[in-house]
This record gives sequence, structure tokens and C-alpha cells, in this order.
Amino acid sequence: MKFADIRSNPDLTGALDSIRRIFRVLRLSSGRSERQLGIGSAQLFVLQQLAAAPARSINELAERTYTHQSSVSVVVRRLVEQGLVTRRPGADDRRRRELSLTAAGRRLVARAPVPAQVRLIEGLGALRPGELATLRRLLGRVVRGMGAADEPATMLFTEARGPGSGRERP
Repeated sequence: MKFADIRSNPDLTGALDSIRRIFRVLRLSSGRSERQLGIGSAQLFVLQQLAAAPARSINELAERTYTHQSSVSVVVRRLVEQGLVTRRPGADDRRRRELSLTAAGRRLVARAPVPAQVRLIEGLGALRPGELATLRRLLGRVVRGMGAADEPATMLFTEARGPGSGRERP
């Protein structure tokens, strides 16, 4: 179906309205995080994952945030620079860097709201496995139809600047 061919279609309108609502909640959550805490929602999401448990590596944290390690790595670097996260050599492998919150990071997380990404993940996780697989396939078709299949899948509210990097939006 081409854009010019689209007439009134309640299914299309309903799907777009759902996407609009998701983006609105994510955008509002990010703005609230930036105003209240001085950090973006991607940074807050990473901090809250580390508050739940330190990460043995960037790769482990990437799995926990459902994103690529290069994207989470950029966010972690900024959190380290801000004094909210520490990187230490691994206890069993000195080449690996373990990640944990600093005291300042723990204080920030203690007063932070639950970011919308968590609510989105919980909503997706509430789907039955078959429904989630169908949603993944259908969204993949939408992405391909948009010509966006080669776009990086960075953390929410980060923006790629260069291959595989994710940076918080200004």
C-alpha cells in the first residue's frame, strides 16, 4: 500500500496511535529524567540495571538492557565520567571490566522514577512468546518497508554518531 493510496483505515490509524502513545510516554519520561536528575533516560536505565546488580562486563550489561554492547558502552563511559559508575578489573579475569554504581550513582537511583523503557519492556514481556515473536517479525517488516533495516538499533533516546556508537541526545 502506497501513502497516496491510503484512505481511512481504522487498523492503520489504531497501529499508528499505539506507536504515538509509546513514543509520547518514552519522550515524556526522558524529559522528566533530564529535568529531575540531570541525566537522560538511557543513562538512568543503565544506572537502574546496575543498581539491581553490578555487571561483570559491558556485554552482560548490554544483554540486560536488550541492546548492542557498543551502544551501552558509550552510555557507561559518560556515567563513569560523571562519577556515577566505576569500572574495575574483574576478580577472575583482569582484562574484563566489572561495572558498579558509585555512592553518587546509588543516591541518584534512589530518587529516580521508573523510566518508561522499563514499563515498555514489562509490557512486551507480558506478551505470550508466540505473540512477541509475531510482533518482532511484523515490526521487522515495517522497518524494512521504511528502508531502515541498516539503521543502528541504539539504546532508546541515544543517537548514533558513527558506526555502532550511541550517544545521548543533547
